[in-house]
This record gives sequence, structure tokens and C-alpha cells, in this order.
Amino acid sequence: MHTIFHTTITQIGGCARDALLDNMLITFREGAPADIEEFCFIHRHGATAGELQVGGVMELAQHRYAITAVGSVATQNLRELGHITVRFDGEAEAEFPGSIHVSGPTPTDIPLGSTLSFIA
Repeated sequence: MHTIFHTTITQIGGCARDALLDNMLITFREGAPADIEEFCFIHRHGATAGELQVGGVMELAQHRYAITAVGSVATQNLRELGHITVRFDGEAEAEFPGSIHVSGPTPTDIPLGSTLSFIA
């Protein structure tokens, strides 16, 4: 297994935690427009070394989630914008082209300084 992407949450938008109540996590890289930043967990953007894929793993704040679906532009959005929408519902088909789905419980909180990784 190798790490496709690794980052640290550096800022949390005022409404970002609200998405967790809907079983969703939305990220964007530092420097996001203010209207988008409000709804996102902001992170340091880094290199993407591969493609997100079903069967891979998302690690978030030391919890592991199996990736069950990957939208057609999810890797591209992550690579170019640091943007990803994670759904904690275990669905086998991506709801939107930019989303990924994982199995496991939705975090009740994601503290500042938490790490996010995708591993294949």
C-alpha cells in the first residue's frame, strides 16, 4: 500500500461541521474563496501520487475508512483544488462526480490539526 495524498487540516469554516450532521465531509485547499471556505475543512495542499480507488483507505484523525465508491472527477478535484466531498454511507456508486463514499461511522468532530490521507 502507498499513500496517494496526505494533508493536515489547518482551518475549519464556520459551517463545515454542519456537514458532518449530514454524514458528509467537505475539504478544500488553503486559499479557497471565502464563500466556499465557510463550508469546508481547509488543508495544506500537497501532491497527489495516484488515483483514488474503490478498495483503498481513507485515514482521518487516526480512524480508517474503506473507500466504497469514487466519482469520475474526484481525483482530479483533489489534485487541482484540494476539494473532495466524502460521504459516510458506504454506497457502491458515487452520488456525484466529485464525491467519494466510505464505510464507517461519521466523525462527531474533526479537530484542527487532524490529518487526512488516502491510501491505495
